[in-house]
Amino acid sequence: MAATTQYKERTLIATIGDEDTVTGLLLAGTGHLERGKKNFVVVDSKTPVSTIEAAFAEFTERSDIAILLINQHVADQIRPLVEKYTQAFPALLEIPSKDHPYDPSKDSVLKAVRKLFGDA
Repeated sequence: MAATTQYKERTLIATIGDEDTVTGLLLAGTGHLERGKKNFVVVDSKTPVSTIEAAFAEFTERSDIAILLINQHVADQIRPLVEKYTQAFPALLEIPSKDHPYDPSKDSVLKAVRKLFGDA
């Protein structure tokens, strides 16, 4: 019963991505700001990798986030962290961006599924 209660508290979608992706998701209503804590980070070419790593660590440790969306080209910058992440919640989904198409061969979730079924 405690596990069910824990998952019920996870109501947010967090986003780490480029400006267009984050803006689109905010316009769709996924944005949340409470006590100075936001559930999104905009990444551009000048964003230090340490900032992306810190956002990833924060979002994967928060108990109110159910899904973490990250642009695949951003995930590539922190690929070792993404590959090491194995928790069920928040679920980690790599998504394409306007300027960077989706590459299934890089997706950590698809890699894990292929490995599970012996297609690696």
